Amino acid sequence: MNFNHFDERGQAIMVDVSAKQPTLRTAIAQALLRMSPELLAAISSGGVAKGDVLGVARLAGIMAAKKTCDLIPLSHPLAIHNVSVDFEPEADTGQLTVKCTVRALERTGVEMEAMTGAALAALTAYDMCKGSDKSITIGEITLLYKEGGKSGVYRREEAP
Repeated sequence: MNFNHFDERGQAIMVDVSAKQPTLRTAIAQALLRMSPELLAAISSGGVAKGDVLGVARLAGIMAAKKTCDLIPLSHPLAIHNVSVDFEPEADTGQLTVKCTVRALERTGVEMEAMTGAALAALTAYDMCKGSDKSITIGEITLLYKEGGKSGVYRREEAP
């Protein structure tokens, strides 16, 4: 069984996971948006000109997680069973945390799907709000948790 990432010529290849047994895989990732508390209040109350920022961003994150193999070279197409995108606003600081959870019964992990979902949800929120405030910052796209497979459970210890 060859799990190398390069062929005999040094060319990148997709890792062969065909011999691995499927296990339930879960990953949770987050992205942070920083903005003015006033803009975050407008997002939370539905007062942004382009409409329901969180609803559209949630849908974008779900769609992105499902399309990760089309966006990231050499990632495996996965039969994803569940994607959820949730938001945690901090009204006093203007920080909006986007969390994306992905689950699948697969031979390889779903970390990239969770990170892609969180990132695209954050980018969508930015796109919908940039007319109000171009100084919004997106940062700290971080894997928080993963389980399943040979490496077992990973839980980020420190806060990002």
